Amino acid sequence: MIELLSLAQSSNGGGIGGMVVVVIYLAIIVLMIAGMWKMFTKAGQAGFLAIIPIVNAYIILKIVGRPWWWLILMLIPIVSLIVWIIAMLDLAKSFGKGVGFAVGLILLGPIFVCILGFGSAQYQGPAAA
Repeated sequence: MIELLSLAQSSNGGGIGGMVVVVIYLAIIVLMIAGMWKMFTKAGQAGFLAIIPIVNAYIILKIVGRPWWWLILMLIPIVSLIVWIIAMLDLAKSFGKGVGFAVGLILLGPIFVCILGFGSAQYQGPAAA
C-alpha cells in the first residue's frame, strides 16, 4: 500500500496514473469486504468479521468445517497455499458450487466472493464436516 501511495505522489508526471492505481486498489478491497460480509451473513456468521484480517480467514475455515488449527498452517509458506486451495474448494462446496467455481475463487477471489455473497447461492453447511 505504501508503494502505491508513493507512486501516486510522484512529481514526474506519474501522479495521475498512480492515483488511478490507488483508486482501483481501494475499490477492489471495498468490493471484497462487501462480498465477504454478505457471504458471512449467508453462512450465519457476523458480517463485520470480514473486516478483521486474521479473523476473516478463521471464519472462512469455520464456514467450511475445517479445524481452527488450520489457521496456524496458513503461516507456513508453501503449506499455506495448499491449505487455502483446499479451503476454497470446501467453500465452493459449502455453497453448492463445483470445482470450476472453486478455481474461480482461487484465481479471481474478489469477483467470485461477490458472486457467492450477492448471488443466489445458499449456504448448505460445512463441506468438510
